[in-house]
Amino acid sequence: MARKRPEKKSDPIVKYLIENYEINSAQDIEEALKDLLSGTIEGLLKAELDEHLDYEYGGTPLSLNTRNGNSTKKVKSSYGEMEIDIPRDRESSFEPQLLKKYQKDISNIENQIISMYAKGMTTRDISSHIKQIYGFGLSESMVTQITNKILPTIEEWQNRPLDSIYPFVFLDAIHYNVRENGVIVKKAVYIALGYNKNGLKEVLGMWVGENESAKYWLMVLNQLKERGLEDILIVSTDNLPGFTQAIETVYPKTEIQKCVIHQIRSSTRYVSYKDIKELMTDLKKVYRAPKEETALLQLDLFKDKWNDKYPSCVRSWENNWAELATYFKYPQEIRTLIYTTNAIEAFNRQLRKVTKNKTIFPTDFALVKSLYLAMADASLKWTSRIRGWDKIISQLSIYFEGRI
Repeated sequence: MARKRPEKKSDPIVKYLIENYEINSAQDIEEALKDLLSGTIEGLLKAELDEHLDYEYGGTPLSLNTRNGNSTKKVKSSYGEMEIDIPRDRESSFEPQLLKKYQKDISNIENQIISMYAKGMTTRDISSHIKQIYGFGLSESMVTQITNKILPTIEEWQNRPLDSIYPFVFLDAIHYNVRENGVIVKKAVYIALGYNKNGLKEVLGMWVGENESAKYWLMVLNQLKERGLEDILIVSTDNLPGFTQAIETVYPKTEIQKCVIHQIRSSTRYVSYKDIKELMTDLKKVYRAPKEETALLQLDLFKDKWNDKYPSCVRSWENNWAELATYFKYPQEIRTLIYTTNAIEAFNRQLRKVTKNKTIFPTDFALVKSLYLAMADASLKWTSRIRGWDKIISQLSIYFEGRI
C-alpha cells in the first residue's frame, strides 16, 4: 500500500499571498513578491530611522528632530522596477545605509543575501543576521525566494558546452542528508573535475542522485559526452566496483588510474593496529617504486610476508593492479597528478567547509544551491595553471600522439 505523502506545513508567505493577492499566473506571483520585497525594504528603512532618532514610531521624541513623512523613490531590483517610500526627518540628517541617497539599484541587497548563503549561512542565520543589523528581519521564506533566483543560472552552468578534450578528469562523490517526503535520505553528489588543455582546473558538473553506483556514473559520463566532451586522456577514480566498465563504455580509449590512497584505505581497513605500521612500510615499497617491474617484485615480497595473516589485503592489490599501476607508465610530473584523487578531494573539503552548518538539507534544490555557490566561490581562485604545465602537455602529446 502506497504511503500517503505528508502534508506540508502552511508557509506564512504563501498564505499571505493567497489571502491578499489575486494570483492567476506566475507573473502575478512575481508582482506580489516584488510588493513584499518593497514592503520589507521600507520596514528596514523605518527601523534605521528609529535608530537614528533614538525613539520608535509612536514613542516620545528625545530631541526636536522628529519624523517628517516620506519621499518616493523608484529603484531597480531583480523583480523589476519598484517604488520605495523613504522615511524623512525634519533636520534632513537621516542617510539610510540600506538604500543610499543616490542608489538606484537594490539588486545588490539580494546579492549580499546570496553571498551569505554561499558562505554557508543557513536561511535562519541570514534572517537573524539581517534582523540584528536592521531590527526588521527577512523571513526564511523570503531568503529562500531570493536564493532560488540563481536556479536558472545553475541549470545553464550544468548544461553548458564543454571542451572536446580534457587531458585529466577526476571523478568522486560526496554524501549529504536530504529531507525527502518527510524522511531523511542519504544522497550522493557526483562530481567531475578536470584540467583543460590550458592546465586550468574546472568543475565539469555536479549531479545529485541516490547512493553512489556505477550505473549512475554511466549516466554522468554520457551527459559529459552529450555536452561535447569527446575524449579524456586519463581518468582518476576511487575503487567503486563497475566504475571501469562505465568509463570504458563511454570513453574506450581513456586510461584509468584508480586512486592509490583509496586503495590503501580500503585494503588496510581490517589490519590490526599492532601490524599497520610495519605493513604500511612494506606497502610503500610497492606504490612508491620507481618503475612497475620493481613494484611487482615488492608486491611479491609483500604477499610472501602478509598473505597468511591478511589475504584479503594482498588479494585487493593483486585484483586491482592493472588500474593501480597506470601511473608507472608516465614521468614523475604526470604521476604526481594522477596517482591519487587529491585534486578533487581538496575541492570536496572546500564544499564540506561551506556546508558543515547544514546537517540536513530540506530539498535537493537547497543542496544544489549551496554546492554551486561554494563551487563558484572556490573557482575564483583557480586562475593559475598547474606548475610545469608546458612540460606536461608536451609529454602528453607524445604519449597520446594524435589525440592532443
